[in-house]
This record gives sequence, C-alpha cells and structure tokens, in this order.
Amino acid sequence: MVTGIHHVGVAVTDLDESIQLYRSAFGAELVHRVRNETDGIEAAFIHTGSGEIELLSATSPDSPIGKFLAKRGPGLHHVAYGVTDIAQALADARAFGLELIDDEPRMGMHGSLIAFVHPKSLGGVLTEFVAI
Repeated sequence: MVTGIHHVGVAVTDLDESIQLYRSAFGAELVHRVRNETDGIEAAFIHTGSGEIELLSATSPDSPIGKFLAKRGPGLHHVAYGVTDIAQALADARAFGLELIDDEPRMGMHGSLIAFVHPKSLGGVLTEFVAI
C-alpha cells in the first residue's frame, strides 16, 4: 500500500525567496510551480536529489496555509506518503481509527488524487496520502 515518502510540505512566508534558498543551499531544482486560488495556496515543487519538497505559501491570510503560518510560523506542514490504492489507504486508516480530513480523495496540486489524515491522529503531524 504505502510505497514510501512521496514529499515533505514546508510552509513558507516568501515563496520566491524560499525557492532561491533551496536552490542555493541544496542545489535543488524547481520542477513545477502552481497556484490554486480556490484554496489560497501557491506551491513550488523542488527536487533535492531523489527527494521532493513542496514549498507552500499563502495567497490569502484566511487560506489554510495563511492560518497555519499565523498560528505556527514557517516550517514543516505535512509529510506525504505515496500509496498505490488511495481508496484502500483511506479505508485502512478509518479501520485503524484515524481521523480523516478528507473522507474521499480529491485532486491535489501534483495532479494526483490526495487525502489528508488529521494531525491529532498521528502524533501531531499532518499526513497526506498521494495516489501514485
């Protein structure tokens, strides 16, 4: 079911500055940048070797990322796991008693189906399933 860590999401206050920082400090490569006005999020997907980081910035202070930044400041937002069957991953999570944020998969900024598990279910870490 879980194939491994798909990416790590990091909330940032300045997306351009953060992209440059990751490029300079780690030699990261920007592979995709997308804006979702409905959710008030702009994201940059960068590769660092074999890993991927999703830098997330708010386009609105009342967006999920805007609220996260106001409450916690910049930093780790979520850990995403690749799953071969997202419906089964959600069913297994439910059966295990985990609280889901998304009862059904939805289209994510990667262009893949995603679903989130509430952070209080997994030690305070927001967890994302990404269909691969």
